[in-house]
Amino acid sequence: MMITGFSLGPLVALIAGILILIMPRLLNYIVAIYLIVTGIIGLGHY
Repeated sequence: MMITGFSLGPLVALIAGILILIMPRLLNYIVAIYLIVTGIIGLGHY
């Protein structure tokens, strides 16, 4: 299974949503990690 930029976003969002439901205190960390990963992926395309 090859993970591309198109399938990575929804997959990360799904995992983050599940983690937030289980442990709401993780919200800040999950959002920060998501933004960092999205930024790195976005910069990688240039």
